[in-house]
Amino acid sequence: MKIKTIAMLVGLASAGSMVSTHANAEDLRMSWWGGNSRHAATNAAVKEFEKVNPNISVKTEYTGWGGHLERLTTQIAGNTEPDLMQTNWNWMPIFSRRGDGFKDLRDYSDILDLSQFDEAALAAGTNNGKLNGIPISMAARIFYFNKDIWDKAGLPYPVTWDDFMKAGPVFKQKLGEKFYPLVLEGRDVIAMNRSYMVQKYGIPMIDEEKKKIAYSDEQMLEFFKLYEDMVKNHVAPSSKYIAGFGAANLYEHKPWINGEWAGLYMWNSAINKYNDNLKPPMSLELGFYPQMKGATDAGLFYKPAQMFSIGKNSDQPEVAAKLLNFILNEPAGYKAMGLARGVPLSLAARRALMLDGTIKESDLSVAGLAQINDLPKQLQTSAYFENPQFVSLFQELIEKMDQGQITVEEAAEDFIKQGNRILRRAMR
Repeated sequence: MKIKTIAMLVGLASAGSMVSTHANAEDLRMSWWGGNSRHAATNAAVKEFEKVNPNISVKTEYTGWGGHLERLTTQIAGNTEPDLMQTNWNWMPIFSRRGDGFKDLRDYSDILDLSQFDEAALAAGTNNGKLNGIPISMAARIFYFNKDIWDKAGLPYPVTWDDFMKAGPVFKQKLGEKFYPLVLEGRDVIAMNRSYMVQKYGIPMIDEEKKKIAYSDEQMLEFFKLYEDMVKNHVAPSSKYIAGFGAANLYEHKPWINGEWAGLYMWNSAINKYNDNLKPPMSLELGFYPQMKGATDAGLFYKPAQMFSIGKNSDQPEVAAKLLNFILNEPAGYKAMGLARGVPLSLAARRALMLDGTIKESDLSVAGLAQINDLPKQLQTSAYFENPQFVSLFQELIEKMDQGQITVEEAAEDFIKQGNRILRRAMR
């Protein structure tokens, strides 16, 4: 893995990196990734913690998303990881497949109030019976639409999967070649197509017991044809078209800002930054989630938005658990944190923030979470579904399709062959 050098933001009290230093203090390290709002909120929560625990000094280490995994991988390999760290759900197979890569948080349940968290959510952070990560919030990809552009197209939001295919030609005819009902990157496509397949066939994409893709050759071809048909029917721009606008985030591209890309299949926890970047007066609305008749599972990609874990090499895990409980479950902590990490999973935090108006039902993220909670979720998504090589392979193959380098049949065949090799290596 290529290691990137990251300039760490430490040492300046004004930035909150080293909040305070005390004589005989217990020094604790805490790390996370995110944007400026998350940095500010987390540092504010740490300051509140130090106010009531003057014998503890917390050194905060924070970066953007780019390079954070590489940095943490180096730290864990060298046994120098922080005491408390933000982790990602799909990192568990990398760092703690057997449950011994992080501390078992249940060992500190006298300090960390786990009763505030739904057991089904805690199960997502459990490996080999060990609670390696406590979910901060839960999220799923759902549909949001640009109200103004859909109104101009004269269409209601899609209710069925077929409605998407019908909307593409209408957008092209009424609004022009540049306008699309949806914009989807590789990660969005693989998640959305998985949802369709789960609804239709009632099986997950990955069979962990057999360490392989669960779909037949015919089903995998259907999976890739869904993408091909969306591009052909003008439902979503091709990866080739999107790449022509550069490497920025989707919400930073002019077609998004100007409303040419009029819908998303996006994490409810991330949707507000897309809404905020639309040219006024345009705004997003929550759409319907299409479900096939008779489907017992919506096929949601439902997972922890982020988690917190305690390093296995921490020599003061009790102190780390105390800080974690403060941030998640105690008023001064969760009020400082607010919604910087999505709607809190902690029942105490969620109730209090609803009462004081921080959590508003009209918020796109909150409305999305309410929809997610109402949708059927029987099948758990495998953490290997987000394996970086597995996802990159899918993205590479649809890009080759869009470039005319391979056929849809060849893409499906290559994905099963190479994808199974990736899964076997990851699960051995």
